[in-house]
Amino acid sequence: MERPARVALLIRLPLLLAAAVVLGDGRGVAAQALTQEEALLLAFPDADRVERRTAYLDDAQLQRAAALAGRDVEVESGVVTYYVAIEGGAPVSVAYFDAHRVRTLPEVLMIVVDAEDRIRRLDVLRFAEPPEYRPPLGWLAQLLGRVLDDDLSPRRGIAAITGATLTTRAVTGAARRVLAVHKVLAPLRGDPR
Repeated sequence: MERPARVALLIRLPLLLAAAVVLGDGRGVAAQALTQEEALLLAFPDADRVERRTAYLDDAQLQRAAALAGRDVEVESGVVTYYVAIEGGAPVSVAYFDAHRVRTLPEVLMIVVDAEDRIRRLDVLRFAEPPEYRPPLGWLAQLLGRVLDDDLSPRRGIAAITGATLTTRAVTGAARRVLAVHKVLAPLRGDPR
C-alpha cells in the first residue's frame, strides 16, 4: 500500500475505529470491524509502503517450521502470505494473518513480528466463538515482546484465561506457528528481493 492510499485511509480510520467501539463486544474491542487493509495501517503507521509477499515452503522448510512450533501446534500450509513494512527503503517488520479454529468456530489474528523476531503487535480481527471466550486485551498483552521459546506456552510462561482454555491454546498456538514460520522465512534478514 503506497503513501497516498494510506493517507486516504488514515482520514477514514477514526470513523472506523469509533464504529468498531460501538459495534464491539461491550469491552471497547472490535469484534470484526477492521479489514485487513485497516489492520495493516494500524500496525504500520510510519511505513513508506507495505508489500504483500507469498512464500512457498518446501517439505524441509515445512518440517523445520513444524518442529520449531512444537508438537501441539499444527503447521500445515506450505503457502505463506505475509506483509512487509518498508521504512526508509528497508524492511522493518512483518505482519502475518493466522486463521484457525478455537473450538468449533474461526478466529483470525494479525501478528506483527519485528527485526528481533519478537511479537510487536497482536490483534484479534475475527472471533466467531461466544464473546465470553474472546481473549481480553490484558491477556493478549502478555504475548507482546515474546520470542519463540519454551516460555511461549500455556504450561510455562503464558497465563491461562479462566474458563477459556481453548482460546488460550489457540492464540498461543497461532503465536508459535507464526514465529516458527517467520524464523524459517527470515524475511527481514537479507531481503530476498
